[in-house]
Amino acid sequence: MRNLALAAVGLAGIAAGFAAGFYFKPAPVPPPPAAAVKPVPAATYIPFSYADLPGWQDDHVAEAMPALLASCRALAQKSPSDEIGIGSVKRSAAAWQRACSSLVAGATDADLRRQLEQVFTPYAVLAGAPAGDTPEGLFTGYYEADLHGSLTREGPFQVPIYGVPNDLVTIDTAQFIPNLGPTIPRQLVGHVSATPAGAVLTPYYTRQQIDRDHALDGKADVLVWADDPVAVHILHIQGSGRVALPDGREIHVGFAGHNGQAFRGIGSILRTAGVLKPGQASMDHVRDWLRTHPDDAARYMDENARYIFFRITGDSARPGPQDQAPQDPGPQGALGVPLTAGRSLAVDPTFLPLGAPVWLETADPDGVPIRRLVSAQDVGAAITGPVRGDLFWGHGEAAFATAARMQSKGRYFILIPAE
Repeated sequence: MRNLALAAVGLAGIAAGFAAGFYFKPAPVPPPPAAAVKPVPAATYIPFSYADLPGWQDDHVAEAMPALLASCRALAQKSPSDEIGIGSVKRSAAAWQRACSSLVAGATDADLRRQLEQVFTPYAVLAGAPAGDTPEGLFTGYYEADLHGSLTREGPFQVPIYGVPNDLVTIDTAQFIPNLGPTIPRQLVGHVSATPAGAVLTPYYTRQQIDRDHALDGKADVLVWADDPVAVHILHIQGSGRVALPDGREIHVGFAGHNGQAFRGIGSILRTAGVLKPGQASMDHVRDWLRTHPDDAARYMDENARYIFFRITGDSARPGPQDQAPQDPGPQGALGVPLTAGRSLAVDPTFLPLGAPVWLETADPDGVPIRRLVSAQDVGAAITGPVRGDLFWGHGEAAFATAARMQSKGRYFILIPAE
């Protein structure tokens, strides 16, 4: 994405235009009335005891060490004076860095438990005010999508996977409006055009405009051409994937930006349309229906206006130095580190700081209890609220089968450096 400073719009003009409603062209759909705006959810953090964490002594916590150390590497890049977290779980980056320095690679389960207990304090995370809070929320799953594609547009490979467009502009509204209220978006995404009245920031193209009207022609590079529009749509939902090329090599792609349009889950779209019965909105049912109804699939997928742009995160298709392919880093989350299957969790960073260890208590799609140590390393458009998580299940059809069906109630506890 281009930084606002790189856009052909003066900062002073943008700020004044925002306040006056002059320079910004509104989205085609009018905003909801104030009465319909959902209140911002609250979170409560209650200190907890390790002895009371369900299953704390039973998990093979050492399996979470790769995820923990990856998070620590990201936190080490913070300035020591940076503040991480909110409210009673806010700590300085220096505190996180000190806690991370206590974790020793290669520790046994017992050793790691002891290390964590010495430097972290668990907090139960509850949604709502203390007088009416609830510890339970929804936990879903996601995975690294699988696709087939080609570096050139040929034969069945006709579906583009785009990089970030060269005219995409993202504005942080907090830079212009202090004390943002719940009705003001924290980010504006669009593209700038010149008019007689001045520079206008227009909402970016919708999925239909991109896929049907070719709105990105000349504006975005195609990273790879895929053979299945349904698989590409699922890639947009999952945020990362690996594309198998005809010669057996692979390209890994990860989230790099979006068009700023509202997200609508394809399962919800199909359920609202009446083509799926209640209880059939899981991704496995959705994928099967879309593939067996190709004429209708494009129309329904268009109703999810949110469009994702990607970057190459691993590429065995192009030689590196000395003609050696670069090492495959795997899918990366919003924290900027590779995700670990079964140990990486997507959260709402408004309530849980990225990089934090989290004790998760939920169940898999077959009802098998999950009580394990994970790390908050990713975000998602549908992952919002104080108690909401999306567990990363890895790569392959088995991971898809589990992630696609996961809709479980559960709770979690955030581990915060003890100061």
